Amino acid sequence: MMPRWLPTICLSLLLLGGGALAPPIKTNSIALSAAAGQATRLGQALAPRVAEHPGKSGIHALADPHDAFAARVLLARTAERTLDIQYYIWRRDMTGTLLLEELHKAADRGVRVRLLLDDNGTSGRDAELAALALHPRIEVRLFNPFKVRSPKWLGFITDFSRANRRMHNKSFTADSQASIVGGRNIGDEYFGATEGVLFADLDVLAVGPIVAEVALDFDRYWASESSYPVEQIVPAVPETSLTQLEEAASLIETDAAARSYVEAVAESEFISLLLAQALPLEWAHTRIVSDDPAKGLGDTPEEGRLTYQLRQILGEPQKAVVLVSPYFVPTAVGVDAFAALAEQGVDVQILTNSFDATDVAVVHAGYAKRRKDLLKAGIRLFELRRLSPQIEHDEKAGPFGSSGSSLHAKTFAVDGERMFVGSFNFDPRSANLNTELGFVIDSPTLARAVHQAFEEAIPASSYQVQLDDNGRLYWTETVGGQLIRHDKEPNTTVFQRGGLWFLSILPIEWLL
Repeated sequence: MMPRWLPTICLSLLLLGGGALAPPIKTNSIALSAAAGQATRLGQALAPRVAEHPGKSGIHALADPHDAFAARVLLARTAERTLDIQYYIWRRDMTGTLLLEELHKAADRGVRVRLLLDDNGTSGRDAELAALALHPRIEVRLFNPFKVRSPKWLGFITDFSRANRRMHNKSFTADSQASIVGGRNIGDEYFGATEGVLFADLDVLAVGPIVAEVALDFDRYWASESSYPVEQIVPAVPETSLTQLEEAASLIETDAAARSYVEAVAESEFISLLLAQALPLEWAHTRIVSDDPAKGLGDTPEEGRLTYQLRQILGEPQKAVVLVSPYFVPTAVGVDAFAALAEQGVDVQILTNSFDATDVAVVHAGYAKRRKDLLKAGIRLFELRRLSPQIEHDEKAGPFGSSGSSLHAKTFAVDGERMFVGSFNFDPRSANLNTELGFVIDSPTLARAVHQAFEEAIPASSYQVQLDDNGRLYWTETVGGQLIRHDKEPNTTVFQRGGLWFLSILPIEWLL
């Protein structure tokens, strides 16, 4: 017999979160044209270098977390006309608050700010985002918003099909002249500012023709049916709320914990070098790959998917593929694809997180079930060890910057000739559910840096997973010049290994 309380609970959930959202109310705003952006100080400084490299874009890797934070702050401070910003997560923490206030300051100078955030990554920020939207020069939109603001997880119960599709894109564009694209969200763990999990991550600053493509792609998302003005979703806030946001940022700036970040911005030569035409840039043909925003509604043709675009651009690897993915869930189809490459003589190497380094254990289970098949096919597997957050930046660490306690960079290189950097993980969620964004860069210099990392930096900071003569897994690591072998998954208990096995047999791989 059905419990008496069950219909009441079900009805309450439906009333709270059920039913479709009303269509988003739209205002017409589009990206600043590249021609108009060239009249800004940033555009005028970049124009001579862009003209010297027709058809190519300038790329500058942002591997160090302090540099990545400073670059965003300084771009916001340099912008004169527009800031178009798109992120999956924007934390309510030190770096998140400081960067949000930089957008406020830019708007006070007359810069038009458009901020597009995935609503799953804005927990606790409703009042602040509503306050920002009070500013006449700031627009804020939420992608696939939840009707129930707290707790948001109710939306997964009542509207799972839509709520499970998230905008994972990450871009920060100033005056349609310079853009930062890559793996970092906005939050302390992405900029090395927390004692908890720190991420080893990678962004690139881009200038030149690729920036106009990023600006147009932002417009697609801004105008999509999944993009809602924040004021249509969250409760109104008093006019004084904007002042409170400014005061909160001022308090953080005086805090000892924030001192290194304030100093990083003050000491950074990033913008001065960029404006003086002296910032090192790798000039290369660069193409954007981006999911159609309709993927957020589950309505995307194959050619509108990032995965399709990558296949068309990259073609078939001939010599080598090296892949870095923090959440690597290849599925049976992916294993077959990697195995086919290896059978053709292509050297395939993969770096992902070890169990003790990952921040999403269930995803590790989706990867772990495929390890033996990958190794039998001849793929070399490395798992990043959980490293000390106190390790300083080391130039030998390769293109992934200072060593954190967890890998978050998403990049791969093909044949030492071209590389990808962006938000895309090699997992079913990135391929089929989330929207993603990245660059394919035709640069032997950058591609070989990723390849080289697999020869030096990665083996030094990772476990290599191998099979013994009996087909059993074992892990090796080098510590103090000594090779150490582990016959059980390092830093795991019997209970944890049992939990991973149990998760691996559940039919949830498509969600990972």
